[in-house]
Amino acid sequence: MKRILMIAALLASVSLAFAAGKPQTTCPVMKGSPVNKALYVDAEGYRLYVCCGACVREVKADPTKYVARLQAEGVELEKAPEAPGAE
Repeated sequence: MKRILMIAALLASVSLAFAAGKPQTTCPVMKGSPVNKALYVDAEGYRLYVCCGACVREVKADPTKYVARLQAEGVELEKAPEAPGAE
């Protein structure tokens, strides 16, 4: 029984390691909707992709909420490019 529990724990940790760092493919506002890579909001050092203009406005209104939501889902957020001259 102890061996089975150890194997189960090992399998769970391996699956978590592979689940972390997945790319963003769905909109954080309209969950399940595929993102449009031409529509995004740069906030808190990350680039958040959305599906439509309404979602751009929603993310801009509360970017912290959507950064946290995506990170909680195991999405590895893309870093936003630094603004020119920002040093």
